[in-house]
Amino acid sequence: MRVSVLALQGASALHEAALRALGAETVPLRTPGDLDDVDAVVLPGGESTTISMMLERNGLFEPLAARLGAGLPAFGTCAGMILLADEVLDGRPDQRSFAAIDVAVRRNAFGRQVDSFEADLRIEGLDGGDFPAVFIRAPVIERAGPDVEVLAAVDGRPVLCRQGPVLVAAFHPELSDDLRLHRLFLDHVTSLGPVLADRATAD
Repeated sequence: MRVSVLALQGASALHEAALRALGAETVPLRTPGDLDDVDAVVLPGGESTTISMMLERNGLFEPLAARLGAGLPAFGTCAGMILLADEVLDGRPDQRSFAAIDVAVRRNAFGRQVDSFEADLRIEGLDGGDFPAVFIRAPVIERAGPDVEVLAAVDGRPVLCRQGPVLVAAFHPELSDDLRLHRLFLDHVTSLGPVLADRATAD
């Protein structure tokens, strides 16, 4: 599997290392050409407004939006979740998101950097016990649409959701040595293969 990892700003190297450890080929995503012939994309944490502006500046926003609209599987963590959300409740007026998953998110909802924390999450469909999740200036999902699966929550607030080919997490799985969430994403991409192939043929 070939996975493009957005590398404009944020913790892309750790995501790449996790994916390569699971047997995937990774491509740093910096230009539109880096989207060619990839099976999935990962949008890492960082600063969502900065990443949004850099996507525009590098001519990446529209090509990535087109690929996501055509069904490209995506995994967004922290800021990546904000970028993939349908609605950003407290973003800048000019901030754009890809509306790839029907959720409304609030930035930094769990507090500032000093309020970072770790939590053992029970994740739906993930074997092997709780997942060690690291939350840093984490957003939260305030609304999840009817077709969105809530896979994990903290104090009743969704922090891991999936809709079709898109998986989003409010936390940083790449900061853990636990590769199960990246494996969950890759396995889901594999399971979608025939569906995506049919969609491409139809397009």
